Amino acid sequence: MSLQGIDQDSELIPLLTAEDEEQMNSEELPETLPILPLRNTVLFPGVVIPITAGRDKSIQLIKDANNGSKVIGVVSQKDEETENPDIKDINTLGTVARILRVLQMPDGNTTVIIQGKKRFEIAEVLTKKPYITATVRETDEIRPDKGSSEFLAIIDSIKDLALRIIRDNPNIPSEASFAIKNIQSDSFLINFVSSNLNLPVKEKQELLEIGNLQDRALATLKYMNIELQKLELKNDIQSKVRSDLDQQQREYFLHQQMKTIQEELGGVSYDEELEEMRERAKKKKWGKKVKEHFEKELAKMQRMNPQVAEYSIQRNYLDLLLDLPWNKFSKDKFDLKRAERILNRDHYGLEDVKRRIIEYLAVLKLRNDMKSPILCLYGPPGVGKTSLGKSIAEALGRKYVRMSLGGLRDEAEIRGHRKTYIGAMPGRIVQNLKKAGTSNPVFILDEIDKLSNSHQGDPSSAMLEVLDPEQNNDFYDNFLEMGYDLSKVMFVATANNLGNIQPALRDRMEIINVSGYTIEEKVEIAKRHLLPKQLEEHGLNSTHLKIGKPQLDKIVEGYTRESGVRSLEKQIAKMVRYAAKSIATEEQYNVKISNTDVEEVLGAPKMERSKYENNEVAGVVTGLAWTSVGGDILFIESILSQGKGNLSITGNLGKVMKESATIAMEYIKSNAQRFGIDPSIFEKYNVHIHVPEGATPKDGPSAGITMLTSLVSLFTQKRIKKSLAMTGEITLRGKVLPVGGIKEKILAAKRARIKEIILCAENERDIKEIKESYLKGLKFHYVTEMSEVIDIAITNQKVKNAKKL
Repeated sequence: MSLQGIDQDSELIPLLTAEDEEQMNSEELPETLPILPLRNTVLFPGVVIPITAGRDKSIQLIKDANNGSKVIGVVSQKDEETENPDIKDINTLGTVARILRVLQMPDGNTTVIIQGKKRFEIAEVLTKKPYITATVRETDEIRPDKGSSEFLAIIDSIKDLALRIIRDNPNIPSEASFAIKNIQSDSFLINFVSSNLNLPVKEKQELLEIGNLQDRALATLKYMNIELQKLELKNDIQSKVRSDLDQQQREYFLHQQMKTIQEELGGVSYDEELEEMRERAKKKKWGKKVKEHFEKELAKMQRMNPQVAEYSIQRNYLDLLLDLPWNKFSKDKFDLKRAERILNRDHYGLEDVKRRIIEYLAVLKLRNDMKSPILCLYGPPGVGKTSLGKSIAEALGRKYVRMSLGGLRDEAEIRGHRKTYIGAMPGRIVQNLKKAGTSNPVFILDEIDKLSNSHQGDPSSAMLEVLDPEQNNDFYDNFLEMGYDLSKVMFVATANNLGNIQPALRDRMEIINVSGYTIEEKVEIAKRHLLPKQLEEHGLNSTHLKIGKPQLDKIVEGYTRESGVRSLEKQIAKMVRYAAKSIATEEQYNVKISNTDVEEVLGAPKMERSKYENNEVAGVVTGLAWTSVGGDILFIESILSQGKGNLSITGNLGKVMKESATIAMEYIKSNAQRFGIDPSIFEKYNVHIHVPEGATPKDGPSAGITMLTSLVSLFTQKRIKKSLAMTGEITLRGKVLPVGGIKEKILAAKRARIKEIILCAENERDIKEIKESYLKGLKFHYVTEMSEVIDIAITNQKVKNAKKL
């Protein structure tokens, strides 16, 4: 409900009394009336309302009526949008009205205050211009009997509801309640309330057309009930909203106070920090799940007291979420020729690895969403496994990340710590991805075979999830508390010894053998890569020092014994320092290094002993061994002494190697006549087997045939075939079994100037995988029986100073 006010300059218009109503009802209705259509309201008998006339017809009508009898007929339009209503556009039942005052408004409109008198009905239209005039007839109004208790109850209800509506509606002034209380006429009360109800024109018109006053009162009461219910619901909603707003305002003021205090204390604005995080979050390409998680964690941080320890953990956590490269990938370069050129530029040899990288690039070019391979490069130290990772990254156009796993023994280093711990951090995998800035870097897992375990967990087991293509698309980090996709990361692991890698972990990787280099390859690597690198690092260039191939050859053979090139680089660095010192002290030196200069700077050659020794002594045989630094040759020595047939074995040998010596001895005893050996020798002499370099532990079955040949040579006092080496496991039945590390052993044989090699027949497959250039100058004998070894290795020639047994 809302009371329509009258302009404050107008005289007071009193409420209708019972006497006024009686006088009004007794007035005669004019036969004809000018008809004023109202757009958006309905006039009820006795009610005073202001109306604004804007149409020319309406203004003319008001002027004429105001100058005449001041009585007009007021009806409502059926559609308020109709600009020039005709008789069909207006309701036929309306209210006779008296003009009380006409006011000219500054905007040119005319405001007129009118009071309803009694209801009428249009009988016949007389004129339509300049405005509608019509004959009218009065409509009867049925009133209830005086003292009707039902009618009086309805009136009381209307008054009560009206007062409640006035009280609950903030838009109605409280003075309106005085007006309701002071209305004495029941019919006027009904009309007054009906006029001020918040109803559409159509429904108000329906109320006006109800001829029975009691029925009109009931209909009005019904609308008032609806109005009150709406009002209560609205107030209830507003009350809840106000309560929420009050709480928000309270929190806002408290936050503002905290912010001011914090800025005074330390100059840190936590609100700015939160806002900055929100802005950064808008630029992230993360999925819906991650976004919802971030917003939830940010809201949690906003509620925290910045002084508590958990606040810094939460901030670090949110920083990590924002720093991680969610769905951010570097674009791969699919130029295969360029990739091949980069790989060849940085590394000499290593054909298997290069071929595998080019294959991967080719498949990726054809199918863009391929999961990255997980490679494991294994081989001796110094062959370029780690540096190969950088070249792979450059060839693919990806970021390069290296993570050293050597000595790692805490599972949390891989998976991270839970946030509940003080000093909690994400695992090294997630940290390195954050550092890389993309989700598809080339990730080097260096020294994966050096992973250890402790009471803090087994990191190699944690690596299972990282290196499994079926699982790593949702890698769970304890600190991150959600899955991260590692499937586009290209993992390249490096290892020196596959035997130290957990079988389940080894099974997940594609193993590529990176074997050692030949002398020729080392010389080439030194010339192309090592010497230019050392010159640059020492501030020199190629005009200051020149080392020819013969001198590099001398350095390789005389001062290094390794599969890789680390020691070689150190020796070259020594030569470069010699030149740098000479330049700095302005001393004369040879720019082109000679063999004499090499010995002067590096000293006398230290590694000559690794070369093949002569075959003049019985029982000395050259064997081939695999070590963690590549292949090597070793010498098996045996000697006879007067005794009772005891067997002594020395040289820091392991259990398996001692067993090989025992097997060889027993096999010879069993087949003495076949080899032309007197069986009585075994009881007259003690046998001593020794493997030089006693400080170095040695083990494994591959020296079996070497020990066998050494003992047969000793008992027969015959020479071993010249420039011959061998490797193979033996059995009591006389079989020769295959062994591993063939490529490394072949390279060691070449370095030692060996010409012929005896191998198990099954090792022929390993020889076929080795490049032809490595095998040049070598002759291979493939055997299956121990007797074949003796036939090939032992000559008919007696050794120098042969013993008579």
